[in-house]
Amino acid sequence: MTKKYRIISADEAAAYINNGDMVGFSGFTPAGCPKDVPAAIAKRAETLHAAGKTFKIGMYTGASSGDSLDGTLARAKAILFRTPYQSNKDLRTAINSGDAPYFDMHLSSLAQELRYGFMPKPKFAIIEAADLTDDGEIVLTASCGITPTIAELADHVIVELNRYHPKELRGIHDIYQPLDPPYRKEIPIYTPSDRIGHPVVKVDPEKILCVVETNNPDEVGGFTPLDEVTKKIGVNVANFLANELKSGRIPAGFLPIQSGVGNIANAVMLSLGENPAIPPFEMYTEVIQDAVIDLMRKGNVKFASGCSLTVSREVLESIYADFDFFKDKIILRPQEISNNPELIRRMGLITINTALEADIFGNVNSTHVLGQKMMNGVGGSGDFTRNAYISIFTAPSTAKGGAISAFVPMASHIDHSEHSVKIMISEHGIADLRGKSPIRRAEEIINNCVAPEYRNDLRTFMKFLGDKAHTPQYLQASFAMHVRFEKTGSMKGVDWNQFN
Repeated sequence: MTKKYRIISADEAAAYINNGDMVGFSGFTPAGCPKDVPAAIAKRAETLHAAGKTFKIGMYTGASSGDSLDGTLARAKAILFRTPYQSNKDLRTAINSGDAPYFDMHLSSLAQELRYGFMPKPKFAIIEAADLTDDGEIVLTASCGITPTIAELADHVIVELNRYHPKELRGIHDIYQPLDPPYRKEIPIYTPSDRIGHPVVKVDPEKILCVVETNNPDEVGGFTPLDEVTKKIGVNVANFLANELKSGRIPAGFLPIQSGVGNIANAVMLSLGENPAIPPFEMYTEVIQDAVIDLMRKGNVKFASGCSLTVSREVLESIYADFDFFKDKIILRPQEISNNPELIRRMGLITINTALEADIFGNVNSTHVLGQKMMNGVGGSGDFTRNAYISIFTAPSTAKGGAISAFVPMASHIDHSEHSVKIMISEHGIADLRGKSPIRRAEEIINNCVAPEYRNDLRTFMKFLGDKAHTPQYLQASFAMHVRFEKTGSMKGVDWNQFN
């Protein structure tokens, strides 16, 4: 970058943002998110609030972000609205208290719905870059998110030029934005390694308002060490897929894998690598995590296409130190491509996501605690689940030390219906729901996935139902376990006789 662009401080850049402005941010998870300018906007909000003035902004992000973005703005009470996905504790508190209005969205939909005009267009795009050229070519850092769309729609672009990320990242991104209806064509990706776009985000240089120079690592935390429960879930997933391969229900060369984010996803990936029956495979996913990088070094993962490198700081630095090895094995794409239903269906993805709660008929709740409080959001799980070759949901059978059963008579909120959920896996076993009626699905889940201490509760519930309906329900008792938890702090001990 030459001196073509005006280089200013984060505080000076934040001064351009005013109350009511719509702002789009780069990043997908904490990877690739701007850090200094959002923190400066939060500081500006606190100063204005102290002076008795109103200051809130509308926020579009790729997904969750780092604390310097979501956390600081939530604590500053500076959020007019927020979409599509979040995982910050302070933001979650603000959402559930009504201080930060939030609407959840499938991640593949956000960019196109902004272009369709379904929501106010961003006035500003704040983008983290590894490099910037005089003619407006932006080399992104560790993710893509919705960056191409917000860069196109915004009136002004503020670039955080982050020297922590090397310029050599140019080429790892594949920036492609589909035409909008009625002129949309097929997206010509047929294998995870196909490249169809540009290595950079191209912006009219006249739109680049200013540049803020930084040197900040991504705020991706380390992953909790695997425990026995997550290890067993990972082994069960690997064993299931090995059996599908042996039976011929998965092609001999295997199929691309999508895996969600978190400790269970890492456990699953490690187990796939350790299972000798699973051949080396490719990934077409949102988030590339630590375990994927480890398997890539070992030769278990041949290629990974994603939207972000959401890896720990140590792992990211190891990638940069050995970038010649990784640069032809990883592609980062915008989320409307990484999560695109057309591509998921075409390539036959095996999708593995985590359920917060599931009912005995196979409906999955990914988002709401007791049907009321938002946890994180639906993310991309719906994009992948509904269009998968085989859709798998995993869940530890209990939470809160056994006080909560992840499997209940009726889910308190439904993000993925029984029509999309093929396989349910807990540490106790595997429930294959394919081709089964609701009553048979309930038997599968209770017998194979439910914690032993809750099986009698759910079998008692099923006795009340009988078999006189296609999907039997006893509405007075359907939420008895939830009500018991609200009253006593545990789902255990429901008096089922009260419903006789």
